[in-house]
Amino acid sequence: MSAPPVLWKPSQKSIEHANLTRFAREAVRRWKLEFNSYPEFYRWSVDHPEQFWVSVWDSLGVIGERGARALVDGHKMPGAKWFPDARFNFAENLLKRSDALDAMVFWDETGSRGRMNWKQLHALVSSAQQAMRAAGVQPGDRVAAFIPNMPETCVLALAAISLGAVWSSCSPDFGASGVLDRFGQIEPKLLFCADGYLYNGKCHDSLERVREIATQLPCVQRVVVVPNLAHTPEVSAIRGGVRLADWIAPYAPRAVQYERLPFAHPLYILFTSGTTGVPKCIVHCAGGALLQGLKMYKLHFDVKPGDRFFYYTTCNWVMWNLMFAGLGADATMMLYDGSPFARDGAILWDMAETERFTHFGTSAKYIDAISKRGLRPRATHRLNDLRMIISTGSQLVPESFDYVYRDVKKDVCLSSISGGTDLLAGFADANPILPVYRGELQCRSLGMDVQIFDEHGRPQTNKPGELVCTRPFPSVPLGFWNDPGDRKFYAAYFEHHPGVWTHGDWAMLTERGTMYVYGRSDATLNPGGVRIGTAEIYRQVEKIDAVEEAVVIGQQWQGDVRVVLFVKLRPGMMLSVELQDTIRRGVREHTTPRHVPDKIIQVSDIPRTKNNKVVELAVKAVVHGWPVKNTDALSNPEALALYSGLAELAV
Repeated sequence: MSAPPVLWKPSQKSIEHANLTRFAREAVRRWKLEFNSYPEFYRWSVDHPEQFWVSVWDSLGVIGERGARALVDGHKMPGAKWFPDARFNFAENLLKRSDALDAMVFWDETGSRGRMNWKQLHALVSSAQQAMRAAGVQPGDRVAAFIPNMPETCVLALAAISLGAVWSSCSPDFGASGVLDRFGQIEPKLLFCADGYLYNGKCHDSLERVREIATQLPCVQRVVVVPNLAHTPEVSAIRGGVRLADWIAPYAPRAVQYERLPFAHPLYILFTSGTTGVPKCIVHCAGGALLQGLKMYKLHFDVKPGDRFFYYTTCNWVMWNLMFAGLGADATMMLYDGSPFARDGAILWDMAETERFTHFGTSAKYIDAISKRGLRPRATHRLNDLRMIISTGSQLVPESFDYVYRDVKKDVCLSSISGGTDLLAGFADANPILPVYRGELQCRSLGMDVQIFDEHGRPQTNKPGELVCTRPFPSVPLGFWNDPGDRKFYAAYFEHHPGVWTHGDWAMLTERGTMYVYGRSDATLNPGGVRIGTAEIYRQVEKIDAVEEAVVIGQQWQGDVRVVLFVKLRPGMMLSVELQDTIRRGVREHTTPRHVPDKIIQVSDIPRTKNNKVVELAVKAVVHGWPVKNTDALSNPEALALYSGLAELAV
């Protein structure tokens, strides 16, 4: 296939000074290699994984004992064991600096709220660590956070991880039931929260939901409240409630103590979208998170000490965990909590100019939205320090590439990347030494043997197919929490192609090594680049008496995905404006605003399998005009015709 236009090329000077160039030259000398191009370097990284990941450990400055062995049972996936003799602590590797330069800068919708230097960060982590130790936190204990993206979140995560505790978080826009669906499974010992958050000019109280959550989580021994809206929030009505300042007050700062643990020690529990029920709990190991984070930041993002890295995210998205890892690259984290469209859409660019961002991370939906709003940051803001714009969640459409180079900044590496919660890493990544082609993802991520399989499981290029990874990588999850025999874990990623990670994305690899990702190949919804599950919507919609049954899909729409809900109502009922408002309000109150359907359409029947399961993928296919496979498996295939050519979905 012919190549699209090149919109940006790195200068020879920037290639020469890139971290990736230095790393590759060190690897060539160390392992006596003979190559001089990125494709050859990438091929070495996947063909010789022991050499590559040892180089990542040694050259990118991991603190800890690596041990002699890099990979045991490397032919198994799952089952490969990385650095089985290693001992280290993830937090120790994020807290290498202790000077007076900025570690974190925080803004909300009102503008600058504060900054924390590395010395202050160490002091707060120390006090919080001592408080956690006094509360009996041990390696392997879970601690959970229902909290905004603020500096205290990073402090508490570092303190917990320094002790070997397992960190899990979700954003404060969830309803209580959504939080309990997640944290109820993992039984945290401590719960951290804020008293509320600011979004779109409104203050939202969190404490009423926190009271309910604490009541229904008897495993929680303490609920530590971080002030965000009020200086001294009232916590007396919360079981085990205490304000953060009071909780850490007895503990004077001292040197942080680090519990050095094995490579495979659990670090995070992240959650699947909940498509087929309550969300599955993905357990990620500390070693995989550290090596992938260092590789991403230092090699793919070309982050250097003192760079100022921003990613718009909440604590419910894997991008928070990936952003958090940027401390390990000696970068200053730029934290923002609130609507990205405050100040008529200028708030993030105001922050970028004032705080001198070097990296700006966001979603494809945000870039599309500011384009439609007519924002021209190139004309209104000084972005001299900005070297890279990173977009994920969904692939950036070609028109958004045009917009960025026309109206944001001409000389910038614009990288559309793709990975996931499932792997805590990227499959398609940024690259500071490669060109940017219009509409394409720059390259496959180092150390990740990414292929596109046809329907027979054969690798192919220049044709869409199933995105897979054919060799083990360090951040393959440890499994799902409370999954005896790893049955659900194996079924999720390895059942279709044994020994191969099947990611669930429909994608294409070009002969240039660039990629296209067309979206999920399963039924997961992805509005605004945030994966959400249909089951979470069903649980709220089906509480409404008028609704007999429902099916929800993601419709591809204007370069993004919009949530479309079809409802079968009780006999004699009609879908009024009032009923639509009731449905949307119920979904919003008990899940998140992103779950709220953009379109609600009444239908007379919903297609089901012979064992009575609603077939979302078949409905999605009909809506998009795609062929429907295996209609013989349906008990009522004639119902599919109800979803074809609907006028409501053309606008």
